[in-house]
Amino acid sequence: MSKGILGRKIGMTQIFNENGQLIPVTVVDVADNVVLQQKTIEKDGYVATQVGYDTKRETLANKPEMGHVAKANSAPKRFVREIRFKEGQNELAELEVGAVISPDIFSEGEVVDVTGTSKGKGFQGNIKRHNQRMGFKSHGSRYHRGPGSMGAVKGNLKGKPLPGQMGHERVTIQNLVIAKVDVEKQVILISGSIPGPKKGLVMIKSAVK
Repeated sequence: MSKGILGRKIGMTQIFNENGQLIPVTVVDVADNVVLQQKTIEKDGYVATQVGYDTKRETLANKPEMGHVAKANSAPKRFVREIRFKEGQNELAELEVGAVISPDIFSEGEVVDVTGTSKGKGFQGNIKRHNQRMGFKSHGSRYHRGPGSMGAVKGNLKGKPLPGQMGHERVTIQNLVIAKVDVEKQVILISGSIPGPKKGLVMIKSAVK
């Protein structure tokens, strides 16, 4: 069975495990997750649970949003995402519309996949973006950080490692271990680092591999 939850990346810290080993962890705030809709194969053609996270003021929501969350008897949410599952593997399907998803659906030691949006780094050159080799630094080389020869491309530049926009992409890191679940503070501690900046939205889902 698979499950998932939305959250905000708070930052990184470190804890000690039972053996006294220091473990770097990322803290994710998962408070206020509400089930807004359950999608099934019979009605929608696929299996998914629509989850709303982070309550916002009603003045920031339009009428369709207010009507949608009213069915779940909930306040409007800043983030609404569908967490898709394979048929018969959706553990969240047991929850009714309007139910709150508690962080204790995950347990310590469980393996998860975390999806987020990586930090945007703007327009970068090919050395930083693709880790290409620099040219000679000697005087008169006239080639230090250029893209070098591209060969006979004749306009076919798709997939070519050239300068361009770097970062701000959807990234999934697989097989991360949950170090601790704090139900009282509504946070999940995940071993290692996860994609995105502080306060960035992330999706935590049961590992697929």
